[in-house]
Amino acid sequence: MPPIPLLLSAGEASGDMYAARLATALKQRLDVAIFGMGGPQMRAAGVEMITDYSEVSVVGITEVLKRLPSLIRAMRHLVQEAERRKPPLAILTDFPGFHLRLARKLRPKGIRNVYYICPQFWAWRPWRVNLVRRRFAEALCIFHFEEKFYADAGVPVKFIGHPLVGNVQATLTRELFSKKYGLQEGQQIVTLLPGSRRGEIAHHLPVLVQALGEIRRRLTPPPQIVVAVAPGLDATRLETKFPADWHVRWITNDTYNALAAADLAIVSSGTATVETALLEKPMIVVYRLSPLTARLARPLVKTKYFSMVNLIAGHAVVPELIQDDFTPQRVASEAKSLLSGSEEGNSRVAEMKHGLQEVQKLLGPPGAVERAADEIVRLLQPAKSNAG
Repeated sequence: MPPIPLLLSAGEASGDMYAARLATALKQRLDVAIFGMGGPQMRAAGVEMITDYSEVSVVGITEVLKRLPSLIRAMRHLVQEAERRKPPLAILTDFPGFHLRLARKLRPKGIRNVYYICPQFWAWRPWRVNLVRRRFAEALCIFHFEEKFYADAGVPVKFIGHPLVGNVQATLTRELFSKKYGLQEGQQIVTLLPGSRRGEIAHHLPVLVQALGEIRRRLTPPPQIVVAVAPGLDATRLETKFPADWHVRWITNDTYNALAAADLAIVSSGTATVETALLEKPMIVVYRLSPLTARLARPLVKTKYFSMVNLIAGHAVVPELIQDDFTPQRVASEAKSLLSGSEEGNSRVAEMKHGLQEVQKLLGPPGAVERAADEIVRLLQPAKSNAG
């Protein structure tokens, strides 16, 4: 009996991580041949890559226009392979601008679509939930409040919890981390997570470098700087943006230890904020889009907060400096307050850690990927019977 073909697709680094773990869990349960779009982690999990997500990973309306030929090409390749292999299910991971269109093309071909990691339509452009109802057989959501939002719109939905819960752990003590990377044990550490996409790096890095210069001037001794480089980014190219005498430590494939060792993290809004919350690290969340994209997006945003941590908590747990608020001076001011060791600063840190513990509880129990795999196996039962 041949293995069951499955299409699995992710469009950026965090989706690649989630989809890779799902691929592994599915292979433990069924004889499946998984193909699709993703990155290094999906490839390492044995997924046959039809196209790499680096071809399509963009943020913002203006940025999408520049990459349109690559997006169209990736879509065409995936649809052609789906027509040839005839998978009973396509499992699409977040990345709605691309995956909603892919689902529309796959559904008439008899392929049922499953949304794994639901798009955050409750935050912006909520009417797009109707497209999920029309194009997807089921949606698997990772935040507790999403289940009601999707169910109220008529989408078959299941809350699986967050895939990061139970998987975000440090393997080194601060002392061992410092020794490994040549850091001074008694000196403060600021860990930077500037983003995983090239567009994010372009918008964030100039501001962050200025902010770190200001932080170094305001604090004595200046904190040590650690930059956790996302998969697929070139650390040597980023290195040229920082003064050599800062002795920045460039960390690849060791983000959780880099966060766990930090006194403060400065984090690009997205999945990294959840990882930082699970490690209970004080953080400043930053984000900036191109001015045109931000102007076009502003009327579509329906939430009070931007960062996942504050959205999950329902109140301001961490400072978020977004768009025009993301300036070197604002970042430096927040950092100095949190690192100062003053009574007010220590109180803010303690309050933030308490809020992060609340967020952890709301993310659900460990085992989200296993629950997702079990649900997909259930959806595959008719196909499995037919294959037999």
